[in-house]
Amino acid sequence: MLFRLSLVNFFIFLLTVCKVSAQSPDSSRYFYLRAMEEKSKRLNLVAYNDFQRALSYDSLSADVLRETGLAAVALRKYEVADTLFEKLMQVRKNDTTGINQLAILNFWLQRWEKAASYASRALQLHTGKNNYFMIGKSYYELEDYNHAFSYLPAAAAEDPKNGEIPYLIARAYVDMNNYRPAILYFQKAIALDSSKAEWIYECALVYATVYEDNAAIHYYEIAAAKGYKKDNDFYENLADSYIASGQAAKGLKILQDLVVKKPADLDLLNGLAFTSYKMKKYDEAIEYWNRILSYDDKNFHALYMIGMAYQKKGDTQKGKAICDNAIAQDPSLKNYRQEIKIEQ
Repeated sequence: MLFRLSLVNFFIFLLTVCKVSAQSPDSSRYFYLRAMEEKSKRLNLVAYNDFQRALSYDSLSADVLRETGLAAVALRKYEVADTLFEKLMQVRKNDTTGINQLAILNFWLQRWEKAASYASRALQLHTGKNNYFMIGKSYYELEDYNHAFSYLPAAAAEDPKNGEIPYLIARAYVDMNNYRPAILYFQKAIALDSSKAEWIYECALVYATVYEDNAAIHYYEIAAAKGYKKDNDFYENLADSYIASGQAAKGLKILQDLVVKKPADLDLLNGLAFTSYKMKKYDEAIEYWNRILSYDDKNFHALYMIGMAYQKKGDTQKGKAICDNAIAQDPSLKNYRQEIKIEQ
């Protein structure tokens, strides 16, 4: 009797499981269709909740996974969407919507290796947009400039109005310390989008690096006019270009204003001292080098240059004594004496 009751209970259990299993696809379909209607009305949050209900009844449906992922994107739930589309890839590995979305999501989330991988798959399947750009920028961010250069020109051909493409090429050349080609691409980028003050400022820095300081000044001024923040670094770089271009008085004035705000900046004081020295303002140069020594009494370069300044003033004996003292403290300054002579 007990055995017969157990068999009956077992069959009831099997029937219940079968009934629930049969209901699951129907329930999933019901919530899926309701969510699709809500989506058509742009009720994104309501649709997303119903897509999730559909997914709870059938977690392996490619259609439900795809639409739930798209709804998550619409709600900017990017991490959730990424998980859903990854699961979609397990169910349907060549789903083009999933591949496109994973390329875009990983690009947005700055997961550069995955972004490049999925965008490459999208290219192979001839689906999606901006794949060359996503791959090229991803490789740039990964500091793989060889591969970046393989894709960014194609991206430029596909989207010739996108100024970020030549900008990335310019930055890659700068990162490789190859400045002349960088200038060309900075110019292309600025021509396409002249609102980017940062790009213009970077172009100025590159011009200064290749000793074309008049061009650097021109771009510094444009960057400032476009709203680039004129902080201490900006003014110091501008001053350096004024000095290098033969406009030492303008550069000196900027540095003098800066040292009021940065009185203990040794590089700034040294720049002021050398500029004053070259302008034959020897007393001012001596003052600035003495200020350096007040912060760093082991700076024998500054001590040596004080001796040189005294000699230029006509106090040869005092100047030579100071120089000899500096060399005694730091014998490498014997070579520095030759460098100073060459500069002069």
